[in-house]
Amino acid sequence: MDSEKETVFLPPEERTDRPGSLFFLYCAANIGILGLVYGAIIVGFHLSFFQAILVTVLGSFSFGLVGLMSLAGRDTGTVTFVLSRAAFGFKGNLIPAIAALVSHAGWLSINVCTGTLTVLALFVTCGLMNSALTMAIALAIFVALVLVSVLFSHEMLIRMQTICTYLFGFLTLVILVIIIPQTDWVMLAAMPSGDWLGNFLPALAFVAAGTGIGWTSYAADYSCHQDPKNSRSKVAWAVTLGGAIPLILMLSVGILLSTQVPDLAQSANPIEVIKGALPTNLAIIYYITAIGGLTPQCFLGLKSSKLVLKAAHLIWDDKLILLFQTIIVTVIPAIILFIAQDFQGTLEGFLGIIGKLLAAWSSIFLVDYLMLRCKQGYSEKLLTDPVDNQINYNGVISWIVGFVIGMLFSKTFIFTGPFATGIFAGNSLNVLLTLAVSGGLYFILTLCHPQNKAE
Repeated sequence: MDSEKETVFLPPEERTDRPGSLFFLYCAANIGILGLVYGAIIVGFHLSFFQAILVTVLGSFSFGLVGLMSLAGRDTGTVTFVLSRAAFGFKGNLIPAIAALVSHAGWLSINVCTGTLTVLALFVTCGLMNSALTMAIALAIFVALVLVSVLFSHEMLIRMQTICTYLFGFLTLVILVIIIPQTDWVMLAAMPSGDWLGNFLPALAFVAAGTGIGWTSYAADYSCHQDPKNSRSKVAWAVTLGGAIPLILMLSVGILLSTQVPDLAQSANPIEVIKGALPTNLAIIYYITAIGGLTPQCFLGLKSSKLVLKAAHLIWDDKLILLFQTIIVTVIPAIILFIAQDFQGTLEGFLGIIGKLLAAWSSIFLVDYLMLRCKQGYSEKLLTDPVDNQINYNGVISWIVGFVIGMLFSKTFIFTGPFATGIFAGNSLNVLLTLAVSGGLYFILTLCHPQNKAE
C-alpha cells in the first residue's frame, strides 16, 4: 500500500491549472456535432417550441452535478474513482467502477460512431459513394485518429480543447446565421404544447441522462489538476458553464434544423443529412472541424477509463489497457454501424440503462461530498487502506436499491419493469427517479448510521 499512497495524489507541481482550463475542456467536448441530433430528438417528444427550448436550458444545466462533483478533485488532487472509495469502500467501489467502465465504453463507442459517420458524410459530400467499404474506411481512419490522441499530454489536451472551442464555436455561429432565415418559424410557433408530465419531463430526463449525468464519472479526473488555492465557486461554475453553454447552443441549432431536415433524428446517418441545410463548401469545413473536435473528446473517455481501471485494480499495465481500449473503440462501433444499423435506437437504449447506473452512483458520491467530505475532508487512510475501508454499506445498499427501483420503472431492450407505464413508459424519466432514490437513501442511512468519516 505504500506505493499506492505515493501514486494516488498528484504532486503539487502537477496541480497548477486555472478554472478556465476546465471551461474550455468541457466546452470543446460538448460543442460536438452529436448535439444537433439531440436537438432533433427533443422535438420528437412532441413539445412546443417554448417547451423544447426550456428542456434544452434546464437539461443542459444538469452539468451542475459535474461542477459540484469536480470540487472533490480540486480539494484532494486525486481522481474520481479513488474518491468514490469513501462512499463505497474498496470492494464496494468495484460495482460502480465497472458501471463507469461500461459507461466509458458506451460513450466511446457512440463518439466513434459519430466520428465515423462524420468522416463518411465528408466522403459523400466530396462525391464518394456511400457503401460498406467507405464506412469501413471511415471507421479505420477515425479509430486511428482516436488512438493517436492517446499520446496527448494533459497540457496538450487543454490546448487542443481551447482551439476546438473557438473554431467549432465560430462555425456553429456561422451555421446559425445561415439557418435562422431558413427556419420555418410558422411551423415552430404552431407546434402544440406537450403534456408537462408525459412529454416535458421525459424529454428533460433524456437530455440530463445524455449530458450532465453522463459526464459525472469524469468530474475529478480533470479538476484534480486544479491549484487547491483556486476558488471553489469558480471551479464549479467553470465546469457547469463549460458544459451547459455549448449544449444549449448545439441543441437549439438541432431544434431549428429539424424544421429543414425532418428526418434528422431518424436517419441511419443523421450527420450526413445535415449537409442538406448547408452550402457544400461550408458542410465540408464543418465536417472536418467536427472530426478534429471529436478526437480529443474521445481522448477524455480513454483517459478516464484508464484511470477507472487502475483505481479499481482491474488492469494496471498500460499496454494491456491500450489493447482493451482498442478493442472497445473498434468492435462495438463496428457492431452498431454494420449489424445493428440503428444509431438513434442504440443511443437511446444505451442511455436508458447506463443513465440509471451513473445516476445512482453520482447522487451518492455528491451527497457524500456535500454531507461529509466538503467540511471534514477525505482522510488519506480512507482512500488508500483497503483493509480499513473494505465496504461502505450505506453507499452499496443505496446504489443497489436506487438502480433496482429505476429498473422497475424502465422499459429496455433486455427488461421491462412492472411499473414502466404511464409517464414512465419508454423514456428516461426513471433516471431522475434513480437519482433521487439513491441520494435520498444514502442521506438517511448516513444520518442514522455514519460510516467512514474522515479521521
